Amino acid sequence: MKAAFLTSPGTLELRDVPEPEVPDDGIVIEVKACGICGSDIRRWKEGPPTGSKEVIPGHEAAGVIIEAGHNCTGFETDDLIAIAPDIHCGDCYYCRKELYNLCDNLKFLGVTPGFPGGFAERMALTGEILTNGIINKMPEGLSFEHAAVSELCCSVLATHEKAGTNERDTVVVIGAGPAGCLHVSVAKHQGARVCVLEISETKRRMVKKFKPDLVLDPSSENIVGRIKEFTGGVGADIIICANPVAQTQKLGVEMVRKGGKVVLFGGLPKANPMTTLDSNLIHYGEIQVVGAFSYHPRFHKLALSLLAEGKLPAESLITHTFELEKINKAYETAARGEALKIIIKIGRQYK
Repeated sequence: MKAAFLTSPGTLELRDVPEPEVPDDGIVIEVKACGICGSDIRRWKEGPPTGSKEVIPGHEAAGVIIEAGHNCTGFETDDLIAIAPDIHCGDCYYCRKELYNLCDNLKFLGVTPGFPGGFAERMALTGEILTNGIINKMPEGLSFEHAAVSELCCSVLATHEKAGTNERDTVVVIGAGPAGCLHVSVAKHQGARVCVLEISETKRRMVKKFKPDLVLDPSSENIVGRIKEFTGGVGADIIICANPVAQTQKLGVEMVRKGGKVVLFGGLPKANPMTTLDSNLIHYGEIQVVGAFSYHPRFHKLALSLLAEGKLPAESLITHTFELEKINKAYETAARGEALKIIIKIGRQYK
């Protein structure tokens, strides 16, 4: 079978490799679609993860089970499934409190050594992954491409539950990448007014498909003044920092209203993770600055359901598709910022 290996910064090699063996308590799937995530691009630029000379990346996969082990329970041959990357340990302090995304021993498909990802024609999933990972059967009628978008949807849905987004809110989304666009859609679905801040002209144009109430270029305007104007002088109820830029987190604290929430959704580069926030604004304004990382596994099933019902905009999010043989071109397209969501289509597509 064919599989793509990340071997060094900016280099993916497509190879012929042996078929995976079915684990006795697991399954083998024929991968049909796998999305390229922003974190995939960061790792592509950095090279293989620490502790590994190479890795098969890809953690937003969907496919069909072609073989199940003798001791596998809950899944059968021909089941259509969607996969998210997180694998929790089930034993640590956080797992015992069901805070699985904060697990002390969290592992990730396509990242952690020994857990190859979905940019391959076939993929073996062990019983550990089926038990402590995030694997769900696809709802009737959902395409593989749309199912592959479910992983991105999970973290966005979890963020808006954490923020309590509702029809009384004005939400500012900073960054109009795939996650930012989805934040706009979910916030609008919750009845909120939404403003988007984005430097890229291309992304400002693309985000308009998701019908924000206002789109601004923070590089050419008095953004704090415009947001105060947009909110009648009060400030936004919720700020979502959906890009990996420290300055936007500082800006978020300056734009939010007293008692409002600034959600740090986009992680900063590991080499430079520090930021500076006005602590007096936070203190005297009782502003909540909260992190949002990954999600509880229950959000994956919810995302699949909402995608099947057409309540999440997969059609608008997916702007490009590539065959596995063109994966280097796909990564280069994503890195240039020319796409929202890119899906790698693998093998025969029958759904």
